[in-house]
Amino acid sequence: MSRRRNLVAWWLLAVLVAAGLASLGFWQLDRMHQKQAMLDAVQQVLVQRSPRPLASAADAARARDYDWAAGGGSFVDAPPVLLDNQQRDERPGVRVYRVFQPSAPHATPLLVELGWLPLPGDRTLPPVPRPQGGLEVAGLLAPPPSHGIMAAVATPQAGGPLLATGLDTAALGAQLGQPSLAPRVLKLDPDLPLGYARDLDVLPNTLPPEQHLGYAVQWFALALAVLVITLLLTLRKRKPERTGP
Repeated sequence: MSRRRNLVAWWLLAVLVAAGLASLGFWQLDRMHQKQAMLDAVQQVLVQRSPRPLASAADAARARDYDWAAGGGSFVDAPPVLLDNQQRDERPGVRVYRVFQPSAPHATPLLVELGWLPLPGDRTLPPVPRPQGGLEVAGLLAPPPSHGIMAAVATPQAGGPLLATGLDTAALGAQLGQPSLAPRVLKLDPDLPLGYARDLDVLPNTLPPEQHLGYAVQWFALALAVLVITLLLTLRKRKPERTGP
């Protein structure tokens, strides 16, 4: 009887472990579908490129959506925001953001991504002068880059810039001396003669959908392996012992 209870306990443990591993696999599949839907939405916007006004960046109902936007305005006299831990061509660097004030009346200012700059070994922050005068800009309105489980903290640095681990537009507004900031940022059109090296990738420094699929397969394989091993051990224990002649 004790042997049977042990067997039941082992199977219960195996099923619980397998279920946990399978749940991680389903989570990876969910992330794959989310990111693929995101890429499909962005691709549709980039194909059409039907520009909305820059003021639509402040539309809370579209805070998680993607739009092409264009308009005039100027960069305000506020510190630049340097998003840390940004890789490009396997080189470490920062993404540069500055506050842009659209010229439309009562338009909410927004962060514009000017591009990527490398960091040297001593992590000396690069100078990022403010573009002067009135400018016409265009690009992809997008939610700020995901900062994962890390807190989105922006720390003032010598010389004035803010070095950020993530972009929390609500908190950054106060740090940048703005009454408010639009919840979406403008990823500047790479064809514009302004800023630094950049692209319209909405998944920089994060996993693409196919990598989530690979991880899902691994989790499901581990769940199956747990059950198979438990089954083999069960059959081995049930195998009758040989007796002497």
